[in-house]
This record gives sequence, structure tokens and C-alpha cells, in this order.
Amino acid sequence: MPSSASLSSASPSGAPRFGANYTPGQGWFHHWLDFDLDAVRADLDAIASLGLDHIRVFPIWPYFQPNRTLIRPRAVEQLVQLADAAAERGLDVNVDGLQGHLSSFDFLPAWTQTWHRRNIFADPDVISGQADYLRTLAAALADRPNFIGMTIGNEINQFSAGPHPDPDRVTEEQAESWLRTVLAACEEGAPGKLHLHAEYDAAWYQDDQPFTPAQAARLGAVTAVHSWVFNGTAQRHGRTAAATRHHAAYMIELSKAWATDPRRPVWLQEVGAPAPLIPAEHAAEFTEDTVQAALDCQDVWGVTWWCSHDVSRDLADFPELEYSLGLLTNEGKVKPAGEAIARIVREWRGRPYAPASRTTAVVVDDDLSRRSECAPGGAVFEAFARLVADGVRPAVVLAGRASDTEHLAARGITEVVTPGEVG
Repeated sequence: MPSSASLSSASPSGAPRFGANYTPGQGWFHHWLDFDLDAVRADLDAIASLGLDHIRVFPIWPYFQPNRTLIRPRAVEQLVQLADAAAERGLDVNVDGLQGHLSSFDFLPAWTQTWHRRNIFADPDVISGQADYLRTLAAALADRPNFIGMTIGNEINQFSAGPHPDPDRVTEEQAESWLRTVLAACEEGAPGKLHLHAEYDAAWYQDDQPFTPAQAARLGAVTAVHSWVFNGTAQRHGRTAAATRHHAAYMIELSKAWATDPRRPVWLQEVGAPAPLIPAEHAAEFTEDTVQAALDCQDVWGVTWWCSHDVSRDLADFPELEYSLGLLTNEGKVKPAGEAIARIVREWRGRPYAPASRTTAVVVDDDLSRRSECAPGGAVFEAFARLVADGVRPAVVLAGRASDTEHLAARGITEVVTPGEVG
């Protein structure tokens, strides 16, 4: 677990960080196969021009570790070169290790599949290989002052349950054991850095997902939130509704309900404006509304937009929305959402970040088999959205803490309401 010193250095003076998930303009994440440092530098120049202070970087696991006992030195060297190029442009770097899954495509090493099929969360040899890999990446970057820390992997929980077509199923206990092991490997490689794990929203919303809200909100240095309104929010409520504009804020507050530390930092690590649910002409407005709402929550470590660059249409078979999520075109031209982010960064530079406490809290059941009540259309989600539409700034509290006066006082909560009590 990082020291308080490393946390403060990662987020100076408590001010929120602003960054982008780095999607290379040329070749998407396949750029690792024919790594071009000059092309990377051009991408990073464009990202830095928006005033951002960090990027999230995605090695492709089978490209870096094609055999369980082979972690390619050249690939690791190129990752360090990327981090150094980012430092030259004033950008800090967070590295996701186990990709894993990106933009609807799965990347798993051959030594975990078909004739070598082993559960990536439970097989001891696979876990040992993963730990070696994460430890190696962390150690290679440990002395870089712009290295924030490791994220275990991008939304890797999607491999653990449906709707994945071929999941590696595990129990909640196995998922937690796996998380503790791989987080420890990151800490061994780079002691004192900000190491975390990140799940897609099934951890919060899906009743049978073995990765849980408690794990998300209690393991690792910060809680990661990935907010995507294509999860039924925008389809149900429309692009202008409070539920859509405040979805990221809702997920931040939901995560705080499960945290044992009332001041635990929350990183809005992924959020984007998916077309056509958010039409291109409204992307800037959605971006500004989403970030404004998120930063009205306490303890936000930072906001990292998905993503830096559009996916080139020279690449086939992506879901349509993936081609247009960038703040920049794949040629590096700034888009309206990028202009909006740049404005937000300028407005927040030097501005105090001190949102007031949220005094009204919606009660959420502790029972993991009722997580769907927190999803779009669920009782907790809809109650929160109605309160926001009525001008309330709601929080969320676990039912088991709803009468815990010490916990409520620590969070500044003075009123507790059940979903049924919200008109």
C-alpha cells in the first residue's frame, strides 16, 4: 500500500488530476508490434497540448509475455521509453498490466488458452506468471519520477462471469485472493507507488459478478471507477437527463458507500462520450457536465478521459462507437470534446478543490445478490437520479451503516432515505 507521501505526490495539494487514456493514433494498441517512438512522441505532444498531466498506458499482455517464463526485455524497454517521452512533456504515467480486454477485443496469452487452458484467476502457475510480469513492469519504471503506479489490468473482471462468452469463473473469495496477490507483486516491484485494480461496472451492478464493490473500494491505493452511459443509462434516460449527466458522480458516490475509509480517494479512471447516444455535436457539453458533476464529489483523485485519439477507420471490426471516442482525431487534431477538456483544465488550474459534504444519503443493500438495484432502472439508481433532478446532492450509504452515527458524521451525512422514500 502506498505511503501518504506517495499519494500526495501523485495528486499535488489534493487538486484533481486530469489525463487521458492513451490510445495510439497509429495502429491502435498494435503499435507495440512495430513500436515507433517518433509517432508516440507526436501523440504525446498532442495530449500535452490539452494541458493534461497524465496518461494511462496499455501494454498488450501476450505481446509482452508470450510465454509464461518469457517477459520480452525489448517490450519492457519500449514501455520505459514511452514513459520517458511522456516525462519530457510533463505527463505522468499509469500502466495497466494485464490487457486483457480493450474495446471489445480480448488479448490472452496462448499459454492460458485452448490446449493450455487454465483459469487466469485461479491457476497457481498462471498467477505466478502474472505476478512475475507485473513485478517486472513495475520494477522497470520504479525509479521514474513520473511513474504513478500500476493498474492490474483493464476491466479484467469481464473475464470472470457472463456476459463474456467463455468466462474463467471464480468465487468471490478466489477473486479477492487473486487481487491481493497481484497487487502485492506490483508493490514488490515499485514500493510506495499508487497501485490499484479497475473493474467495469458489473462489479457494482451485476448480482453474480465475483469481483465485488467491497474489493473495489477497499483493496489497492485508490478506488477506480469506469463510467459508461451506454450501460442502459442513456438509453433509458436520454443524453440530457440528470441520470446521464451525473452517472460518473453516482458511481463515485456508490463507491464511497462501500469504502471503509471515508476519505478514500476515488479515481474516475475511464469516462467518455459514446456516440450515437451522445451525438458528436453534444460531446463537448456532455464532457463539461460530466466532469463538473464528478468534481462536486469529495476525494476525487483525478479524471482520465477515454480516450486520447480516435481509432483509425483503417482498422476493422470495432464497435462503431470506438471510432469516435477520442479527444483528438487519429491524426492528432483537437475535437470539440478535447477543447472542452482543455477549458476544464484551465479553469481548474490553481482553483481550490473543496466540495461540500453531501448531507442526504440513499440507502443501498449490503447483499451482493441485490447489486442490480444499483444499476440503471434499479431502485437505488433511480432514487439517486430523482434526487439529483430535484436539486439534491445525494450520497449513498450501506444499509448496515445507515444508523452508524460515527460513520455518518465522518461523511457529513445528516439524513438517510431509502429508495422507497424518494418520491
